Amino acid sequence: MKHLTSLANGVALGGAGLVMMSVLSGCAQEEQKPANKFLVIEQQPNGKYLVVEEVPTDGPSRAVIREKDANGNTVERFMNEAEMKTLAEQEYLKTQDGTSETVQSGESSGGMGLAGTILAVAAGSLLGNMIGNALMNNKNFSQKATSVNQSPYARSAAKSSATSGKKSFFGSSSSSNSASKTNFGS
Repeated sequence: MKHLTSLANGVALGGAGLVMMSVLSGCAQEEQKPANKFLVIEQQPNGKYLVVEEVPTDGPSRAVIREKDANGNTVERFMNEAEMKTLAEQEYLKTQDGTSETVQSGESSGGMGLAGTILAVAAGSLLGNMIGNALMNNKNFSQKATSVNQSPYARSAAKSSATSGKKSFFGSSSSSNSASKTNFGS
């Protein structure tokens, strides 16, 4: 009888494990879907642009562009997903021939042009994950993409992804996980 109880407990734990694995794999697949973004992009005094706000959205990607007019007043204009995609595609073509500032080496702490900033922050959602991943594999692009996004959301996402490899799902360190073994058959 003791063996049947242990066997039943083992089956229940195994079934729970399978359910948990399927739930987690479903979450992982869901995360890979490109997330549309709502951006607030601000022109800097040097004429370059930085992202100051970024929010994931279920709707289409869009942006508010804050620029200074001839009188020095801040003017906001709306950019829809089609306009953003056009700029991102044009800048992506420049990355292919090496003329885009997003792939050139050098200091970029002061931002980039509007098209480069949009490509750096929203390449995956506008042009697809394959292009976004290919660009992020470029060291210069990756550094510049990080430097133009000053939004709290981007800093939070970068911080969580940097620590996510160090912790398991349940919060314990993966290197010090020394769970005791249970023999269900004895």
